[in-house]
Amino acid sequence: MPPPKANKLAFLTQTAPASYVAGLGRGASGFTTRSDIGPAREGPSAEAIAEAQQRRGEEIEPDAEAYQDPDNETGLFAGMVYEQDDEEADKIYEDVDARMDERRRKRRHVVNVGLLTRSFQLFACREAREKEEAARLRAERPKLQTQFADLKRGLSSVTDAEWENLPEVGNLTGKKRKRDLRERTYAVPDSIIAGDRDRGAMETTLDEQQQKFGGFDTPADGTLTNLVEIGQARDNLLSLKLDQISKGSGTSTSIDPKGYLTDLSTVVHKSDAEIGDIKRARMLFDSLVKSNPKHAPGWIAAACVEEHAGRMVVARKIIKAGCENCPTNEDVWLEAARLHTNEDAKVILANAVQHVPQSVKVWLTAAELEHELKAKKRVLRKALEQIPNSVVLWKQTISLETEPADALVLLSRAVEVLPHSVELWLALARLETPEKAKKVLNKARKAVPTSHEIWIAAARLIEQDALSGDKSEPDRKKELDLVDRTIELGVKDLRKHQVMLTRDQWLAEAEKCEAEGSLRTCEAIIKATVAMDVEEEDRESTWVDDVEAALGKGKIGTARAILSYALRVFPDKRALWRRAADLEKAHGTRETLDAILSQAVKFCPQAEVLWLMHAKEKWVAGDVAGARKVLMQAFDANPESEQIWLAAVKLDTESGEVEVARELLARARSVANTERIWMKSAVFERQRGRLKEALEMIEGGLQRFPKFPKLHMLKGQILTDANDIPGARAAFAAGIKACPKSVPLWILSSRLEERDNRAIKARALLEKARLVNPKDENLWAEAVEVEERAGATTQANAVLARGLQECPTSGLLYSMSIWFHPKPVRKARAVDALKKTQDDARVICTIACVFWEDGSYEKARTWFTRAKTADPDNGDIWATWWKFEDRKGTKEHRDMVTEMCVAAEPHHGRKWTQVAKDVKSLGKSTAEILELVASAMREIL
Repeated sequence: MPPPKANKLAFLTQTAPASYVAGLGRGASGFTTRSDIGPAREGPSAEAIAEAQQRRGEEIEPDAEAYQDPDNETGLFAGMVYEQDDEEADKIYEDVDARMDERRRKRRHVVNVGLLTRSFQLFACREAREKEEAARLRAERPKLQTQFADLKRGLSSVTDAEWENLPEVGNLTGKKRKRDLRERTYAVPDSIIAGDRDRGAMETTLDEQQQKFGGFDTPADGTLTNLVEIGQARDNLLSLKLDQISKGSGTSTSIDPKGYLTDLSTVVHKSDAEIGDIKRARMLFDSLVKSNPKHAPGWIAAACVEEHAGRMVVARKIIKAGCENCPTNEDVWLEAARLHTNEDAKVILANAVQHVPQSVKVWLTAAELEHELKAKKRVLRKALEQIPNSVVLWKQTISLETEPADALVLLSRAVEVLPHSVELWLALARLETPEKAKKVLNKARKAVPTSHEIWIAAARLIEQDALSGDKSEPDRKKELDLVDRTIELGVKDLRKHQVMLTRDQWLAEAEKCEAEGSLRTCEAIIKATVAMDVEEEDRESTWVDDVEAALGKGKIGTARAILSYALRVFPDKRALWRRAADLEKAHGTRETLDAILSQAVKFCPQAEVLWLMHAKEKWVAGDVAGARKVLMQAFDANPESEQIWLAAVKLDTESGEVEVARELLARARSVANTERIWMKSAVFERQRGRLKEALEMIEGGLQRFPKFPKLHMLKGQILTDANDIPGARAAFAAGIKACPKSVPLWILSSRLEERDNRAIKARALLEKARLVNPKDENLWAEAVEVEERAGATTQANAVLARGLQECPTSGLLYSMSIWFHPKPVRKARAVDALKKTQDDARVICTIACVFWEDGSYEKARTWFTRAKTADPDNGDIWATWWKFEDRKGTKEHRDMVTEMCVAAEPHHGRKWTQVAKDVKSLGKSTAEILELVASAMREIL
């Protein structure tokens, strides 16, 4: 019998050797876990703790959970009734526990006092032993922080340069660092060297293919690039950008919002999400109407969902069910009528009025469905039988009447049924004759004593009656005064009935009366209410604000009435009279302006401006005698007024009374004796060709007023005209010395040197002037023009660049700089100039000239209009515009510019002042000066 085979897997059930490590033959390494060596530190057991407590004499506290029932953790008797006996027993046990705790505490205190000394000794020994053990462990296994402590202390002496020179960590770490590819060098191929050599070379020969196709590598198809069209497209883009800037923020759009939304509403595209929303809404509303069938909005919403989904048949079926379930809800019937055709809607509304006969909306909708006038009337009269107290139904019924008599009958019946409807009373009064209308309004006032509309209607009726027919002026004035009394009584009566309209509401009613043509009623309302709720010290400013607000709305009559009332309260306020005169000059007649100015000089005799305005209006109207009379009255009130003296001299000069004007100037020099009168005397003699007398006047004025720059300028100009260059140079030098801050003196002196062919001296003078008067745009502009006249365009551009650096917001310099750039980039430079100068009028005028140069005449005209609006007192803008219309416009446009310029009366402008103050322009009108300045302006084309 063979021996049994040994089991090869028997070792699996045997205990492994002590030094056995699994997988050691395959290269695995052994490891040890916490389970192999046990816990790091085992705490004392419960027996050890109890023994220690017994050794110290402490009592062992019993475990509260020792006698706990494992099946009932809350107690063995938790389910029983808690009675009074149980409560007494609990109190006894609590007292016993308290006594035992007190005894235990006293015993522990005695034991602790005895063991205190020994405890301190044991604690000291244990602490010393722990310190020794910790020191030994630190010496054997020190921390990393301790090992590098000396090196950290050494970092305090490291300098910034040494710190910057520390190498990067990335260059020193990593086992398999790759070499930096940037440090490698490669051999450059010969093809690259040859290509770099031939990059800037010029080929002087063509190969065979290029000779065949005319210089091209490939045959051309005949299409050429149009560079002109590319330039035009770029100009159009810049023009569009300028237009956007001119409109403000540049965020305006050319899309028509209404038309755009209408187009969008016609396009219906339902996405998957929208279809899902419709299904969910259908389920929701279906559940709603089933759970609450009497809820009318639910039926309406369900029908709207189906309508939106395009299922009109289902929608009508749903709304029909809604009408059956909610027959007393008018909205359901109206929605049903909307969803059906016109004929079906009539039938539906016929059923509706049986269920909701008091619904005004249902009756009105039924009337709208009728196309014939008789049918509409029939429906509305049936409605009035059901609802006689509806103002809307009465108004709709009356509006359908074509005969005034029939409407009158209906209105009479309406006010009987509805005596508190103000609208019906007013409508009845408008249809009656004036006499009957007064009676109607009296009845209305008694029926509705709290309505201000009735009082205003009564005042308007009185005004209308006063202005109609042939009546004498006293009678008409008497009746118009009754308008004021009516409004005053109305305001008092309304206050009596506790109706207090605010001041703004009364002003709105006044504006409404003005819009409807009742100016006297408007004025009466202003008189009675404009002082309401206004503090006494704030009256003037408040009324001025009201005038500005009314003018902003275009309500001239309201503004005039407020100013009239303010002038009655403040008759000595010059600013109010000036504002009233400007109002009449802009919106009134010559008679009303003359009346205002006559009253103004009467109440403010010391106001020179008002006297001058009055005299000027007389003179403009052709009444020279009246103007002279006004000035004589002004002399009596202001004997030493410089402006009045000069106005009288101008009046006599314009009238041809030269000797009288000379005598007036002599009297003015002796009475007023101001530098301006001396200057005007010299100008007067110079204009008459009496240069010697003019120089004598200047010398006399300089003796009295040596620091008046205009006398020095006038003397230099007279000597220059006389070709006395040394004398003029000395006059300008004396003026500059006396008045170094006068920029025109420096400019005139520079032009004198330039006239004498001393351009270097002219440049030096302007340099010195800029040192004395820094950041003055006129001096920089003159320096640029000096270089231009000398033909040094490059130097002029450099001077202009320096000027723009010193005056970065100068509109004059920017308008000049635009022309120094090439034509293709002028519009781009104009955009920058417009932004940096904040819409300066001179820059806007230059942009108009750029469009003129490009041939965009309509755009040029638009920009000229903007420039005129920005600065109407600049004569150079008017002259440039007139020149444009003369060259590229029509005679009508040119005449329109002339009329507007004459009305604006410009006084400023670099070219305008030169031409207007020239001796040759003596006696010329504004229109003639405009043509002269236009001929001296820059040529565009």
